[in-house]
Amino acid sequence: MKYLDEFSDPDLARKLLDQIHAATDKRWSIMEVCGGQTHSIIRHGIDQLLPDEIEMIHGPGCPVCVTPLEIIDKALEIAARPNVIFCSFGDMLRVPGSSKDLFRVKSEGGDVRVVYSPLDALNIARDNPDRQVVFFGIGFETTAPANAMTVYQAKRLGVQNFSLLVSHVLVPPAVAAIMESPDCRVQAFLAAGHVCCVMGTAEYPPLTEKYRVPIVVTGFEPLDILEGIRRTVIQLESGRHELENAYPRAVRAEGNEPAKAMLADVFEVTDRAWRGIGTIPRSGWRLAPKYREFDAEYRFAVEDLHTAESAICRSGEVLQGHIKPHECAAFGKECTPRNPLGATMVSSEGACAAYYLYRRLEVTHA
Repeated sequence: MKYLDEFSDPDLARKLLDQIHAATDKRWSIMEVCGGQTHSIIRHGIDQLLPDEIEMIHGPGCPVCVTPLEIIDKALEIAARPNVIFCSFGDMLRVPGSSKDLFRVKSEGGDVRVVYSPLDALNIARDNPDRQVVFFGIGFETTAPANAMTVYQAKRLGVQNFSLLVSHVLVPPAVAAIMESPDCRVQAFLAAGHVCCVMGTAEYPPLTEKYRVPIVVTGFEPLDILEGIRRTVIQLESGRHELENAYPRAVRAEGNEPAKAMLADVFEVTDRAWRGIGTIPRSGWRLAPKYREFDAEYRFAVEDLHTAESAICRSGEVLQGHIKPHECAAFGKECTPRNPLGATMVSSEGACAAYYLYRRLEVTHA
């Protein structure tokens, strides 16, 4: 706990807050990209301690939240088949599809299993050669290397009954899409430190220049976030728009070269749909042609399955920073963690779940 406590020191937090207050003269809107940062901000009340002039906008950086409904429905379709063992991390089991979730499929007889690594799913496939084993591979650049390595290993070992249902998305194209939205209010970004641990920071300077916004790479503990906000405010007030790394203990400019090499071998860039946002060009990965035999969408012929999003759920507006969770009419009523309408309520990193869990229940409907 020693190292965690160092980054939660209340005296240091107060000093950073004093510096932020002293530096703030104008009104600014800052988006934290990552859902883990959102939860830390809400849990520790950081947004309530900041100057009134600073608004924190909650971004789309929760992998469960942005997984599109049609991918969930494809997972449900595959998991319900009699000869399939469907493996997933636990946070995906309660994410609602059009009519059910993976827990319901399991209760109806589907063989749905929670695993802690995609390599666990590969081992299950090796132990069950007469059954098809599918791993649900979602997430940003952070989780992609392990999934890529698993597909690489499956090919190397000749495990033909393993496949990956892929829904990987990329952060930099999402930042660009947010900035190009006609309703964009974002003036700066706190970038997700764990993504930059893998990919490095080279993709961000072109974004700071094109959109003239500061981007500060930030960690997840209270002091990490406050330091990120402090640096961002100083840039905004001085009229600068640069990339800064406020998470140097974990992030290097070049990222993780072996992980990037594995990603480049196994995946190729593609357009991706984001739940509640729509399709963002070149914002995701799919398996490269030489690994297509391990693509679950192709293997189970569900590529053409398409689904309409909920008309009630406004999670897309939350993910784009247009509204706060409690400004949705369904928040805390039709939509709760026990009966979620969208992934931003069910995900452990979703903004709606954070507002509900930490009692940000004020409703300000027009």
